[in-house]
Amino acid sequence: MDLHSASNNKVSRIPVMARLILSLLLLCRCQNSLCQSSSEAQKETGANDNSTVFTRILDGLLDGYDNRLRPGLGENVTEIKTNIFVTSFGPVSDTEMEYTIDVFFRQSWKDERLCFKGPMEMLPLNNLLASNIWTPDTFFLNGKKSIAHNMTTPNKLLRLQDDGTLLYTMRLTISAECPMQLEDFPMDAHACPLKFGSYAYPVSEVVYTWTQGAAKSVVVAEDGSRLNQYHLLGQSAGTEDIHTSRGQYTVMMAHFYLKRKIGYFVIQTYMPCFMTVILSQVSFWLNRESVPARTVFGVTTVLTMTTLSISARNSLPKVAYATAMDWFIAVCYAFVFSALIEFATVNYFTKRSWAWDGKKALEAQHPKKRDPMVLSKKPNNVCSAGVNYTPNLTKDVSISTISNTTSVQLRASETKMADPKKTYNSVSKIDKMSRIVFPVLFGTFNLVYWATYLNREPMVKGVVTST
Repeated sequence: MDLHSASNNKVSRIPVMARLILSLLLLCRCQNSLCQSSSEAQKETGANDNSTVFTRILDGLLDGYDNRLRPGLGENVTEIKTNIFVTSFGPVSDTEMEYTIDVFFRQSWKDERLCFKGPMEMLPLNNLLASNIWTPDTFFLNGKKSIAHNMTTPNKLLRLQDDGTLLYTMRLTISAECPMQLEDFPMDAHACPLKFGSYAYPVSEVVYTWTQGAAKSVVVAEDGSRLNQYHLLGQSAGTEDIHTSRGQYTVMMAHFYLKRKIGYFVIQTYMPCFMTVILSQVSFWLNRESVPARTVFGVTTVLTMTTLSISARNSLPKVAYATAMDWFIAVCYAFVFSALIEFATVNYFTKRSWAWDGKKALEAQHPKKRDPMVLSKKPNNVCSAGVNYTPNLTKDVSISTISNTTSVQLRASETKMADPKKTYNSVSKIDKMSRIVFPVLFGTFNLVYWATYLNREPMVKGVVTST
């Protein structure tokens, strides 16, 4: 009985332990869920508290704020710190003398009216607040057209620090003037400026400075060049004070240095001009009697040079001075035209029946003619030696026929004998000299031209160094 009762007690204890374990597990789960819900509630409460705090801060800052008045009005000068990050540079238009640039334009200033105390040192704000506070009236002096990007929302950034310092950034695409001096075109270099400053405030009220100094405040992205015809060599920054009737103003200036690539113009202009001059000099090796061929060479090359000069000028503005390419085309045109004049000179002396060596071509062309009566009598006398003089009409006709045939043969033989003595088919001394003089002069010109322009440092005008 004792053993049986003991076994029953053990069996009855097992479900009791299981129930205790299950209850403990349920309690742990409940506690975890309560903890999670309480933490989430605390987070929501904290977020709501932060948003409420920021809302109260902004409402307090804008309460009584007048965005028509600049910071420090009547007390001190407002300092605007600026820097530029260039995302893309180009293209550059030579005909319009302008360039396009895409930048992140950053401005920073301190407005003590916007100081606050809160859980954060910097307050990220929406760009809508920019319309409710004072912002600098910055404009670009040499800008022709500027675009502020608004897709999908206005590309503007506004940050407010607890000491009232504001950072205002916007993305702009600017088309600005780039004055060019094209005397050395296409071996020229240019400095394209970007000028900006305050439109209404003189230096007694607003002053512009570079954020990190003039050397580091203008940065171009490594892959920012969008230029096919230029090399972007670098950039520099500086300041300049200008005086107007309204007072003295500070102008911030950034210069971008460009060097033109000459490869396109070598292929499109220089090589065709060079080959056209060589083609015009081929006519010196043609016979001077080949009037159609030499005329085609001269006229065709002159018209080709005219077309090349017109097409080269179409890619440039209508400047009043001659460029380096204009000088090259002009000299090539002079060589081509001189080759045509040289043929006209040779042809003139030839047609005037006077060879260059002093012999009369007319005499060589038409030798002295013998008396036809003498030529006709000679065969008649020979024939009369062996012929009886009888009045026969048939014999007389045959004798006259023989005499005529003999005179024609003699004339043809004398003409053939006179052909080697002609000077009409000889090479003119003008052509002989031109074969040497023209190539030597053209080669000398090319050596002087390329040595002058390629070894000379191009002058960049209008550059202002940093101050």
